[in-house]
Amino acid sequence: MIKPDGSRGLALLLLCTAVFLDSMDLSLMGVALPAIGRDLSLSEGTLQWLVSGYAVTYGGFLLLGGRLADLLGRRRVFLVSLAVFAAASLVGGLLSEGWLLVVTRVVKGLAAALTAPAALSLITTTFTEGSQRNRALGLYALAGATGYSGGLIASGLLTEVSWRLVFFLPVPIALLVLIVAPTALPEGGRSDREGRKFDAVGAVAITAGVLSLVYALTESSLPAGAAAAVLLAGFVQIERRQRFPLVPLRVFRSRTVSGANLAALAWACATIGWQFAAVLYLQQVRGYDALATGLGIVPMGAAIMVTAKFTGRLIDRWGPGRTAAVGMVVQAAGILLFLRAGPDADYAGVLLPALVVHGVGNGLSFPSLNIAAVGALPDDQQGLASGLITSAVQIGAGIGVAVLASLMAAAGPGIDGYRIAFLAAGCFSLVGAALAHFGLRVRTRGTEAPAPA
Repeated sequence: MIKPDGSRGLALLLLCTAVFLDSMDLSLMGVALPAIGRDLSLSEGTLQWLVSGYAVTYGGFLLLGGRLADLLGRRRVFLVSLAVFAAASLVGGLLSEGWLLVVTRVVKGLAAALTAPAALSLITTTFTEGSQRNRALGLYALAGATGYSGGLIASGLLTEVSWRLVFFLPVPIALLVLIVAPTALPEGGRSDREGRKFDAVGAVAITAGVLSLVYALTESSLPAGAAAAVLLAGFVQIERRQRFPLVPLRVFRSRTVSGANLAALAWACATIGWQFAAVLYLQQVRGYDALATGLGIVPMGAAIMVTAKFTGRLIDRWGPGRTAAVGMVVQAAGILLFLRAGPDADYAGVLLPALVVHGVGNGLSFPSLNIAAVGALPDDQQGLASGLITSAVQIGAGIGVAVLASLMAAAGPGIDGYRIAFLAAGCFSLVGAALAHFGLRVRTRGTEAPAPA
């Protein structure tokens, strides 16, 4: 554990910067895709995989990444994976072959899947449980939430100059973190006892299962969905028989672990699904270009940042469950305000209030869910806790986008499809509020069901 407050603050800044990069890369490609396609004459399928390749590997390898952080050392996994992330970003900006660009995006997704849980578990083992850790996790969650919105804004600005800058943007930031991190981050040595075996069979099953599930949701593939069901069912059976399982199933007996992850899944269905529909609405219905779309989302990011400054205090007073529930109700209100949106909706009078309200709810709910999820497990399982909550968000994002895209397609062209999508996203958020309210009432580890030693 880092002793000096200044060193702790620097470590937190570096870890938040890394998760900001991971989240930003999820959205950076979205606005730049048309320019990439025109310049390199790429098919729509190849362009789709510039987004999906990152999302599928990021979501699929998170649990494995979290467990590797516990076994191999959190700082080591963090530094190596961030270096790979930076290298893949640099190479991607230099390439002009579509399939090679996709490969770099897949590599970056894998690197992000190792970086994110290592960073989160470094925070939870560096900061003392209570208000200190709550504030740190609130800033971490803020970095992740604003990274996605920041990616949309940066993509619009950079694409106006050159789409290659979208690939290059993470490189200098990641290199700066890599230069400072070795001396600023705690050693984060192996948390598990020497000699503990690694559950290789379980790792293959869960990684392949989640990869198949995210692919099925992203590509609407029924065979991939069936494969995911078989692999995930097989994983459960494997874990029941393993002496040293990758994911001890007993952790899900904890109402807090189960409740936080289910609520996070619903949160992602709502907010990521809504952002997908809202960006399409702004561009296809309102006629915004890439730059205007990015700038139009700035107020939501600002609302998230302002709200997150006070979220830690509310969690100390109310607990993460009540704070998350209130936040998701407010978030739902912001999403449902978009039902007023039409082909000629005024930005200041209709869209801006919805964006701000959504941002306030987002700033309350996301940090609370992260704090609840990691606070329910001991220090030697923080990589697992981090991998679970991040996986829940990624799977929820896939579900939300797939469901809302299907609803819009079924409704046909026009504003009605978007309104149905906004209504569905609001309902997802209300379901998450209920899950947080009823599932996150345990506030200390003392009442949690322990995982196997």
